[in-house]
Amino acid sequence: MHTLFLTSMFAPMAARFHDFARGDCTGKKACLIPTASSRQKVRHYVNADRSALKSLGIRVADLEVSTASPQEIRRCIGQSDYVVITGGNTFYLLQELRRSEADKAIVDHIDAGKTYIGASAGSVILAPDIGYISHMDSTDAAPELAGDYTGLGVLDFYLVPHVGNFPFKAAAKAIQDEYSSSHDLQGISNHEAIEIRDGAERIIGA
Repeated sequence: MHTLFLTSMFAPMAARFHDFARGDCTGKKACLIPTASSRQKVRHYVNADRSALKSLGIRVADLEVSTASPQEIRRCIGQSDYVVITGGNTFYLLQELRRSEADKAIVDHIDAGKTYIGASAGSVILAPDIGYISHMDSTDAAPELAGDYTGLGVLDFYLVPHVGNFPFKAAAKAIQDEYSSSHDLQGISNHEAIEIRDGAERIIGA
């Protein structure tokens, strides 16, 4: 069974993750993958999410999959209690996860029942396909995908982050308007999360 905590931004939901983890966070290891933001000018949300994890007593190790060796990727993910993927461009994230084969290690982590935390792109990437997020993220950032936007396929629905929140309010609405009739969309704001454990799923607020 999968254990997933999916957000638009982790920091506002950190207290709820503490509840989700049943208070057992102190001393746990997290492998944090900030790759989606590595070519973004604005990255403050990654620092906020990292700080929020540390505030729970979690030991955080960053893993930049665009430059890490296969051994470093397997080690960081394999030795961690949590895999955390933060926000940025989902298409660039997918490109680098595929190229480095970190995607396989992440799915193995999830399939083993270990906890996965997603924020924005890190939540979207688990969908069957990420093409729907092009209203929010530019596909130009990932030319190597060559139009193949198959996601990690852990979810059977399509998460829409930042619903109702600046500066993505219009983009989130455009996604909902275009895809609501063809995709099982589940939208969350910056102060909501989707918890999945033991086959049960629910949306919670901060």
